[in-house]
Amino acid sequence: MIWIHVNDHMQSQYSYQLVAPMGKDFADHFRPQLTPMEMLQAGVFGGKYMTDCKQEFPSNWFIGAKLAPNKADESLNYFGIHASQSLSQWRAKGWLYKDDPRGWFQWYCRYYMGRRLEQEDQRQIKRWQAFARHWKALLKNCPIDDPQCRPRQRQALLQWAYDSRPLIPIC
Repeated sequence: MIWIHVNDHMQSQYSYQLVAPMGKDFADHFRPQLTPMEMLQAGVFGGKYMTDCKQEFPSNWFIGAKLAPNKADESLNYFGIHASQSLSQWRAKGWLYKDDPRGWFQWYCRYYMGRRLEQEDQRQIKRWQAFARHWKALLKNCPIDDPQCRPRQRQALLQWAYDSRPLIPIC
């Protein structure tokens, strides 16, 4: 088994063990449409999410990734629109966990790599499942041939590993 040691801007002296093969052995009810690498290449979180912790993750995840050198830049997002809440809002809503101080995407990257934390995995997967309501809203309110209908909602879906670029039923 492999241990990952983390020392970055938001987390120091944190370690976790990879117990599953990368990209495999996901919970039965967790089937994201995008990998972390695909999300970074598409353009998520204004390109600012992973800039100080790249050494924790495979270097190929960052080939072609849209990253901002200084501050978040919404033009780097696939839909060119801001669709995130601030870290302070996430903290206020209790959405952050001590092992993943950056939130859902950090959890997903580590889960994808093979870390498993039973309770936290269940919590985050429930949050991911609940986000599917936005997909249903797109299907209800957007013509199939209009890829710019509800761009903020589509960008938010991309940031939860739902590929909202093609508008097809998922549930």
